[in-house]
Amino acid sequence: MSTDQPVMLPMPRVGPGSEHAPKPIRVVLNWGRRYSLWVFNFGLACCAIEFIAASMGRHDFIRLGVIPFAPGPRQADLMVVSGTVTDKMAPAIRRLYDQMPEPKYVISFGACSNSGGPYWDSYSVTKGVDTLIPVDVYVPGCPPRPEALLHGIIKLQEQIAGERLSGRAIAERLGGAGGFTPGDDSGAPRYTAHRTGSAAEVTRGRVERPS
Repeated sequence: MSTDQPVMLPMPRVGPGSEHAPKPIRVVLNWGRRYSLWVFNFGLACCAIEFIAASMGRHDFIRLGVIPFAPGPRQADLMVVSGTVTDKMAPAIRRLYDQMPEPKYVISFGACSNSGGPYWDSYSVTKGVDTLIPVDVYVPGCPPRPEALLHGIIKLQEQIAGERLSGRAIAERLGGAGGFTPGDDSGAPRYTAHRTGSAAEVTRGRVERPS
C-alpha cells in the first residue's frame, strides 16, 4: 500500500482578527505564548535523558515558562525531538506534528535529530527531522547538556516574541515541509500533509554497502 497519498487536514484557525490585530495586542498574545509553552517530548534515544534532566529541579525549565509532559500533541505548543529518527518512525512524527494546533514549534535536540549524528550513513536513519517537519531551533551536541536545551528554549522564546501571527506567516512557515492551501467556504485554510522521501531513498547509490 502506498503511503504517498496526500491527506487533507483542517488547519486550526488562528483567530478572526489576529492578522489585523494592532501591535500592542500582538505583543500581549506573543507574551502569553512565550511563557506558557506546553512541551511534548518525542524521545527516541539518549538525548531524551538530557531532556528529563533539564526538566528536573537542578535546571528546572519550568521557571522559563515551559510546562513539561503535555497530555498529548493536541494539547502541546512545542515538540522536542530528541534522539535518532528512523524511516519507520517518520510517519509517526509527521502524524503527531499534524495533530498539534497552530501556532506550534519544534526544537531538534541533538546531533541525531539534527542530521543523523553518528548513524548518518545508516540505510534506516533519517538525515535530519527537518526533512519531515519544520524546525525552529537546532540544539547541537551528542548528547547536548541540559543547559544547551535551556539556551535553545530561550532562543525560541525570542522568536515567538517577535513573530506576526497571520495566515500568511503560517503558510511561509509550513511551505518547506508540506503544502498550505486556502480553505473552503468557511475561510479556514487547509494543510496538505505528505510523506517526504525516506533517507534510504534519498541516499540510495551514495553510500556504499559494506563488502
